[in-house]
Parts: sequence; C-alpha cells; structure tokens
Amino acid sequence: MELYLDTANLEEIREIAAWGVLSGVTTNPTLLAKAFLDRGLRPTEEDLRAHLRAICEAVGGPVSAEVTALEAPLMVEEGRRLASIHPQIVVKLPTTEEGLKACKALSSEGIRVNMTLIFSANQALLAARAGAAYVSPFLGRVDDISWDGGELLREIVEMIAVQDLPVKVIAASIRHPRHVTEAALMGADIATLPHAVFKALLKHPLTDIGLKRFTEDWEKVKP
Repeated sequence: MELYLDTANLEEIREIAAWGVLSGVTTNPTLLAKAFLDRGLRPTEEDLRAHLRAICEAVGGPVSAEVTALEAPLMVEEGRRLASIHPQIVVKLPTTEEGLKACKALSSEGIRVNMTLIFSANQALLAARAGAAYVSPFLGRVDDISWDGGELLREIVEMIAVQDLPVKVIAASIRHPRHVTEAALMGADIATLPHAVFKALLKHPLTDIGLKRFTEDWEKVKP
C-alpha cells in the first residue's frame, strides 16, 4: 500500500518526502486555504498554481488538486486548468451527479481523476464506471456518525476486485495509525494521512526505551 500525505503544507511534504516513503499528496480547498492563511496571505490564481507546482516538484508522485466549481461544465474547465499545471496533477472531483459528468469528460481526455467524498460502495462503483483513476472513501467521517469506516473500505476493495475495475482505492479521512493498519490489511492501494498521523506511525515507546538503553550502554565503553 502506498502512503500519501494529506496536506498542502510544503514544509510537511518536504519533511515526509525526506523519509523516502512518500508516494503522493492529496489536497483540497480547505488544506490549500490553510497553507496560505497560516502565513497571513490571500493567494492569487498564479500563487495557487505556483504552490501546486512546488508540491509536485517536492513529492515526485501524484498530487490531487480539487475543483471548487459545482456544475459539470465549469468543473471540466477548472479540471483542465489544474491538469495543465504539472503532469503529476490528478483532478479531484466530488462524487455528485455533476462530478460524474465531469469525471467522464476529463477521463475521456486522458486526465486522471480522483473522485472524493465517497461514503458508499455504490458511489465508488459509479465513480469507477465514469472513468475515475482513484476513488477516495472517507473512513474517519463514516466512523464519526457511528457507521463502520473499515467495513466500507472492505466492501469497496472487494467490489473493485470482483468487478476487475481499473481504479485505485485511496483510504482517506485517516484519523489514527490503526486506520492505516486496517487499510493495508483490507487491500487499499493507497492511504492518505495527515502529517500528525504520519509522525505517529513511527512512534513506539519501546523503540524509544530500547534506543535510550543502547546509547547509555555504549557510553560506558566507547573509546
């Protein structure tokens, strides 16, 4: 399972990319806005394009950039503009009627699409049939309403395998390291994680204790 970072923060992306484990990045309008607002900036269109281009150069893999339009013709126009920024850009669309129309149009032009805000296996099936390259079920948000995000992911992964659909499953809305383990065990192609969860994957108290003991023991005898 590939690991993506769910952020638009360049510092976070460069930090995790340096670990040698990062395969891609997912962004959305909220994350992009935060990346600028945290620095007290209001970006122009060219600022946003430059920022997405910098993300692509930092990660060296697919970067999902989401449209803000709500009607299919406008989604298609915006998707084309986003795709023109860099070859690594994947256009992110909401799983709605208009989103499906736009997905079909963009995918027919050879533009990769990530269908987002998926909360059912049927939505994933529709997205795949519309030509999506990726579908993104939201585990954490499903858990938030007392449903089972892991079961949703299992259904989608199994359905895509049974139907032999040419689409990758991105486990999204990851809230904690256990979600990552579950996604890997269920056969997700990708998990996209917030920076804090990425850091938490590496932490274990026994690792810290062991390293401290090794260091202290070596200090007693080192030349």
